[in-house]
Amino acid sequence: MSKDIRIKQGLNLRFKGEAETNVSTVSRSKVYAIQPADFHLVTPKMVVKEGDEVQAGQVIFYSKADEAVKFVSPVSGKIIEIERGEKRVILSVKIEAASTDTFVEHSKKDPQNLSAPEVKEHLLNSGCWAFIKQRPYDVLAHSTDVPKAIFISAYATAPLAADAEFVLQNRLEAFQTGINALAKLTSGSVHLSVKGKGKSIFTDVKNAKIHQVYGPHPAGNVGVQIAKINPINAGERVWVVAPQDVAAMGDLFLTGKFNPNRTLALVGSEVKEPQYYTTTIGASMADLVAGKLKDKHQNRIINGDVLTGSKSSENGFLGFYNQEVSVIPEGNEYRLFGWMPFMYPSVHSMSKTSLSFLTPKKKYTPTTNLNGEERALVVTGEMEKVMPMDIYPMQLLKACLANDIEKMENLGIYEVAPEDFALIDYINTSKLEAQAIIREALDVMIKEVG
Repeated sequence: MSKDIRIKQGLNLRFKGEAETNVSTVSRSKVYAIQPADFHLVTPKMVVKEGDEVQAGQVIFYSKADEAVKFVSPVSGKIIEIERGEKRVILSVKIEAASTDTFVEHSKKDPQNLSAPEVKEHLLNSGCWAFIKQRPYDVLAHSTDVPKAIFISAYATAPLAADAEFVLQNRLEAFQTGINALAKLTSGSVHLSVKGKGKSIFTDVKNAKIHQVYGPHPAGNVGVQIAKINPINAGERVWVVAPQDVAAMGDLFLTGKFNPNRTLALVGSEVKEPQYYTTTIGASMADLVAGKLKDKHQNRIINGDVLTGSKSSENGFLGFYNQEVSVIPEGNEYRLFGWMPFMYPSVHSMSKTSLSFLTPKKKYTPTTNLNGEERALVVTGEMEKVMPMDIYPMQLLKACLANDIEKMENLGIYEVAPEDFALIDYINTSKLEAQAIIREALDVMIKEVG
């Protein structure tokens, strides 16, 4: 039985630069890149070398720890560089794109007529398995696991996030086919969360339990939805897939080809005309932002949203999972008497040290300024105001910093992912990097507990 999810704790961040509902196509990049860092803890084993010609959908490398999981090229072309860092860690595989793509052909199949092992084999061979993440730990799903449930959040509440319903309004057949495939892989149910209030384009989706979600960010985080619908206990696994990636899986079964296309939102106060663009996984960031940014500030380009995304530049490449690119001003301007709220009414804060609480509907321009230095944790209750999950965030962070595995387990480390602490990064007066602390703690749990 489906259940509604109503969240009270949280905070909606109203920032300038929301995407208009227009879609344009980005020109084809000369170079694309697959970056192993997008797949946390995956050690790549290369099957190509520099100078090799590849087709779109051809295997580039596989996971050393789980050899059935393959990662494929998004375009046809030539491998021009395998960039390595310290200790010869592979940083990126760069592909010089051909003028047109030739795809590796897989057979068209109806997942409803296949067994679970057959669906799994098709996803693994095509490279689509890389779209599936696992909770706990927020890492790539292991190919031999059977999850107790699969979760898809089609309601994004992060700042300036892409609207899944707008992006997928013309891809419902592919989305339904992807749902049909995923339903074969779990011993439980596929859970699809949509925005509450009003009719959703996903209302008629079959083979999934539909949940309406109400409330401020992070209500759209899949971790919050898991906690409210089917919480994770020690030893259990659930899988998480993004809506566009569900449609990409559906395209595999409908067309027999790996679909690397991505409709993303280019947003932020420093974008001239924020809107949606159709591009390809691994595309050059320079081609995406060329001629689209304002020139009055030094800008920060972010692969993702402003809370959870990673710093990029025009020399970077679109991440494998990213459906949003945000551009905001660098916070490198000193504010005289910055602690005085009436001096800077344009600065947003959840606390009353800023006057922003007087104008709750006003939109703000965020910068990268931390507005203070790192300091001791103080019990103020501010973290609990934005944490809708049944955990004690400050106590969990302390246990993570101490590497106390027993306390981390008792305080709910299996239920969280770094993104669930993104708002805490934003509002906490201690200026701690909460997401980084949680990520390091999860890595410790993988090593010590498995």
